[in-house]
Amino acid sequence: MEALLGKSLDELTQIVQDLGLPKFTGKQLAQWLYVKRATSFDQMTNISLKGRQLLEQNYCVGRTEPIAEAISTDGTKKYLFAVGDNQFVETVYIPDDDRATICVSTQAGCKMGCKFCMTGTLGFHGQLTATDIVNQIFSIPDSLSLTNVVYMGEGEPLDNLTGVLKSIEILTADYGCGWSPHRITVSSVGILPELQQFIEQSECHLAISLHNPIGIERQEIMPIEKRYSIQSVIDTIKHYDFSHQRRVSFEYIMFAGLNDTQRHATKLKNLLSGLHCRVNLIRYHSSPDSPFKTCSQEKMESFRDYLSANGITTTIRRSRGEDIQAACGMLVNSLKN
Repeated sequence: MEALLGKSLDELTQIVQDLGLPKFTGKQLAQWLYVKRATSFDQMTNISLKGRQLLEQNYCVGRTEPIAEAISTDGTKKYLFAVGDNQFVETVYIPDDDRATICVSTQAGCKMGCKFCMTGTLGFHGQLTATDIVNQIFSIPDSLSLTNVVYMGEGEPLDNLTGVLKSIEILTADYGCGWSPHRITVSSVGILPELQQFIEQSECHLAISLHNPIGIERQEIMPIEKRYSIQSVIDTIKHYDFSHQRRVSFEYIMFAGLNDTQRHATKLKNLLSGLHCRVNLIRYHSSPDSPFKTCSQEKMESFRDYLSANGITTTIRRSRGEDIQAACGMLVNSLKN
């Protein structure tokens, strides 16, 4: 049965009118779904009994609870959700002092094939709908404490731009959650022209998975470089203003002996020259069968200090949830087993 969660106000209004209900019922539905977080039609008490019965006969609310959970020693929580036709995705909740961030998935698996990412080993099994994405945010136990959403879980968000933008509309619209778009960050390996479309159609923060500033080397670990070079991605971003409240950041996983040299630091500085941005250095989370090795803390700090000294704000991101395979690049639906 078709879900109402994940539908826009215009879609909800059309649905109620098609059922012969008053137009204003669409706004009532939106409030129940996105503000009051109703999980059943029975809770929607200001909609007539006839209206609730018609809705229940033709639609479902669309809220589904996670089917498994794991809790890290650092407080990070990972959840498994069933989506689509017998597919699964993982979602990560990250508490940090006065912030509480949820990392949502946008696809079942991923088709980008980045060599260092465990999620890529799953292959691609389908797009998530706006229903699937919003449900991850609404149906974790700590949902009401959330301060931020990052689209950095399974999948490439810009490869599912329709679902991502629709879910963002619901999170930011007056009829929805009313969040500031600056509470939301969308990550991408860099897909054009979807990148331009995302920048122009939203005000959310952007995070680009860079990982190597040298095209021929980046291509070895990130096949997307063959189609859309990191230089073309940077050139596109430079056409837009990220100097005010909206941020663009670059994710840089550091691998020992692969992208952690002074040569790479210099190339990265030159690549990002003139762009108001931040670089997040990330420790690689190794797996038994991976040929990649974790960079030393000293190398990471030296890399950071060089970039910072050359005017590029650079931080070393603290790893969270590694013991439950919830850290960057580790989502492989392990909770399903």
